[in-house]
Amino acid sequence: MKTIVYPGTFDPITNGHIDLVERGSKLFDKIVIGIASSQRKSPLFSIDERIQLASEALSHVPNVEIIGFDHLLVHFVKDCKADAIMRGLRAVSDFEYEFQLANMNRALAPDVESIFLTPAERFSYISSSLVREISSLDGDVSKFVPANVAEALLKKFKPG
Repeated sequence: MKTIVYPGTFDPITNGHIDLVERGSKLFDKIVIGIASSQRKSPLFSIDERIQLASEALSHVPNVEIIGFDHLLVHFVKDCKADAIMRGLRAVSDFEYEFQLANMNRALAPDVESIFLTPAERFSYISSSLVREISSLDGDVSKFVPANVAEALLKKFKPG
């Protein structure tokens, strides 16, 4: 059984993330969505909220498991008994950082491979940070995120 870990903060999960998971789910027997606590990034949503949002958004993908983690990625990958790490590349600007991460992960765990997927063109410009910013300024993000995430963002920025 081939298992891959797709790590990230997913703050929040976007349609681009979902596109990668759907396509990756056809290539691997199991995808573990590793939601990093990432306290140093001061996420908008708590880890429990991010897990809940991702679980709802990916409920249609049967071979997905969603787990929060707060330790070194390569250790998480080994804990999950996974074969590889899946990462998304939206643009050339992502490549340099992702290449550096892949090489560092390989230095830490030589048996863990990194695999890169690119999102469909219609999702290539979407990022969680842009979605948060647009939503915080009362913009409509409904075409960039699943309905449950759009609703959660509205509640965060317009409570009550």
